[in-house]
Amino acid sequence: MKRRSFIKKTTAATVGIASSAYLYGNVMSNINANNTINIGVIGTGDRGGGLTTILNSIKNVNVVASCDVLSFRLKEGLAKANSNPIGYSDYRQLLDNKNIDAVIVATPFNTHSKIAIDALDAGKHVYCEKTLAKGYTDIQDLVHKTNDSKLIFQTGHQYHSSRLYTAVVDLIKEGKVGKITAFECQWNRHGNWRRPVPDPKFEKAINWRMYKEFSGGLTAELCSHQIDFVNWVLNETPNQVMGVGGIDYWKDGRETYDNVHLVYSYPNGVKAKFTCLTSNAKDGYQIKVLGDKGTIIIDTKNAWFYPEGQRNKIIADVDGVSGATSGWDSEKGYPIDVEHLDPSKQALLDFKESILNNKNPESNIKTGAKVAICVQMGLDAMYNNKIIDWNSNWSFR
Repeated sequence: MKRRSFIKKTTAATVGIASSAYLYGNVMSNINANNTINIGVIGTGDRGGGLTTILNSIKNVNVVASCDVLSFRLKEGLAKANSNPIGYSDYRQLLDNKNIDAVIVATPFNTHSKIAIDALDAGKHVYCEKTLAKGYTDIQDLVHKTNDSKLIFQTGHQYHSSRLYTAVVDLIKEGKVGKITAFECQWNRHGNWRRPVPDPKFEKAINWRMYKEFSGGLTAELCSHQIDFVNWVLNETPNQVMGVGGIDYWKDGRETYDNVHLVYSYPNGVKAKFTCLTSNAKDGYQIKVLGDKGTIIIDTKNAWFYPEGQRNKIIADVDGVSGATSGWDSEKGYPIDVEHLDPSKQALLDFKESILNNKNPESNIKTGAKVAICVQMGLDAMYNNKIIDWNSNWSFR
């Protein structure tokens, strides 16, 4: 490289790093002035509106702005905040607001990467809802941008923040279930997942989850949480994915599947199955971790341990009856009792603490990107009827 070119490129890189540091410094000086974090919520649909309500209950966090392209959704989102926020129809105008320290990105799946990158460029900390980004290129672009930033980035896999789930992961890693042989995960519902549309022109804006252009369907919206859990427990990513799905029940013009069945194979030989139905809700949300010493079953709020072989019942006096089994559930085993908050609230509290302490969140760009890659592999497997292998070029430093 010629000296002049080297100096020019080095100078540009230095300016970029300096700009990032300057933006981060401005954000932190605003926060430290009164120990309050000002949030802008981008996307005020069901998830964005729900997170707004939770943010109202967190001390020293204010929703100062909300944004949505649908005026009636924006009106609803603004009404949910207790801090009289400013409303925007264009997220770029929200990002120009210097009083905003951080943003929640709760927009359709296909817009996550672009909005999150723009937010980082504007010097905002980012909480990006799951699934992180759609498509391999958008995932990698967002990873590179975040890695070059000093700002906090948290992916919205809220169960990764749950103290119950953290305790369960610790138990598994301590050998509670022994050698893991398989995971069986499901998130079954009975409903068409379709939202009412006040005008046909809003169909794709409201029911974006039904269309491949915008959505990853059940795999991105539901399975992703459980894929994140399996990756977390194994500290690995799958080397192979296969699966099937279809539009077999809700014949209403949707493009994304109304049932999905996926198998992820990990390098250590463990297989993880993921199922989502929209026509039967039996057992709803459930994760089973199967090992040679026992099984742990987890739902959204509780967990149980079911030992292999002899149950090793705990004999105790219960209600004055000698020999009764204490705490035993014949289907699920012994309860694992852990005090914990609602996972979404815990995730937002963790985001706040990460910003104040300049700490990388547990559910971060790296874990989020790995799950997003897994989701895309699952979609490719089902839509193309192929076995999809992990690409060694997908790197996350």
